Amino acid sequence: MEAVLLRVPLRYILLAGLAILLLFVVLPLLYTVYWPISQPPPGQFADIKIRFGTPADSIAVMLEEAGVVRSASQFKRALRILNERQNLRAGRFRLPQPISNHKAIKALTQGPQILTKVTVPEGLTVRKIARIFKQELGMDSLKIVQMAGDADYAGRFGMGTANLEGYLLPETYMFPYGITEKQVVTQLVGQFKKTVWDTLYLRSQEMGFTTQEIITLAAIIQAEAKLNEEMPVISSVYHNRLRLGIPLQADPTIQYIIPDGPRRLLFRDLEIESPYNTYRYKGLPPGPINNPGKHAIWAALYPAATDYLFFVANTKGGHSFSADYRRHINAKKVLDRERKRVYRGK
Repeated sequence: MEAVLLRVPLRYILLAGLAILLLFVVLPLLYTVYWPISQPPPGQFADIKIRFGTPADSIAVMLEEAGVVRSASQFKRALRILNERQNLRAGRFRLPQPISNHKAIKALTQGPQILTKVTVPEGLTVRKIARIFKQELGMDSLKIVQMAGDADYAGRFGMGTANLEGYLLPETYMFPYGITEKQVVTQLVGQFKKTVWDTLYLRSQEMGFTTQEIITLAAIIQAEAKLNEEMPVISSVYHNRLRLGIPLQADPTIQYIIPDGPRRLLFRDLEIESPYNTYRYKGLPPGPINNPGKHAIWAALYPAATDYLFFVANTKGGHSFSADYRRHINAKKVLDRERKRVYRGK
């Protein structure tokens, strides 16, 4: 028997070994990674949402439950084979059902994501902006507020501010699902620095203001203005008052400090003890009362050349401006008469 075995050619032994290797090692690996080879039926997709920090094991279960892959355990095995376990991304993905583990891994590590459009309107406080991100992306709004108020974190941006109120630039952004609160705040402030900072810094120096003072003024202009084209004129009123040492008497700064605002202001509100009360204290308040848009910031930097010291809302959706108190009172009387006429009509 031994003699017969010795006569078996070596190539047959190698071929047998190769067949065993192919049957028990290579084919299972290929099956795990690449099966099914066929295309999934058209129109069958799963919406997969992966939060930042989600473990790979949880992602595998999620894909199996959604019908994207056959088996969570095989998906995890494919991750190890391809060495992609650490490369899975947070985000929102639209994946066909079913697909191979290889295609699923490629989609989650390199493929396109579904981005969420988030619009941050001008003139909102950090708290209100945080609520938008909670609603749109399921974020922790308290974390955003805490981050914006963290002096150490704010200091990293090199703008000389200990609070990011006023520096979250209002715009429309596209965010991937699963982005963190820190990444959101960083992107909003980064957009502020990219779009506004250089001009703000240079022009404020020319005017004799700090950047913080200009943003504080821009926030008041943003809150007062109904029309973008009026912003430079409103800015001129406040610049004139600052130059002459007249209190700004800006209603939005009172709205900022009353606990139940915004509402119609009462005379007693104007007596509130606060550095933000621009009826009691001259000059600018300690910091921005909201996050102004670019129009308001440019208006604060480039006010119109006027001698106006007063303005009041008019009946056309804008404001009436006056250089003296008598004309201001007349403009208020016109507004009061119009309001009464509208009220009687209703």
